[in-house]
Amino acid sequence: MNKTELIEHIAKQADISKAAAGRALESVIGAVKTTLKKNGTVSLVGFGTFSIAKRAARAGRNPRTGDAIKIKSAKVPKFKPGKGLKDAVN
Repeated sequence: MNKTELIEHIAKQADISKAAAGRALESVIGAVKTTLKKNGTVSLVGFGTFSIAKRAARAGRNPRTGDAIKIKSAKVPKFKPGKGLKDAVN
């Protein structure tokens, strides 16, 4: 399912226009991005938790040349599925 299909599904299930569903989805995505940018977490009970993990700096190799390179530390988004989502999939 892509973003357009998700918007259509939301519009149909909530009985709202596609434009309103698109704005709602963009609002949710924006809220998650903003919260994660501030090192916060977003918990949706029954669905899962979005959080930030810190990846340490490390040494790597350039696959083309084989030269050693330094990879900077980074913050990466992480998602941990909740029990409701796990149960729905299994």
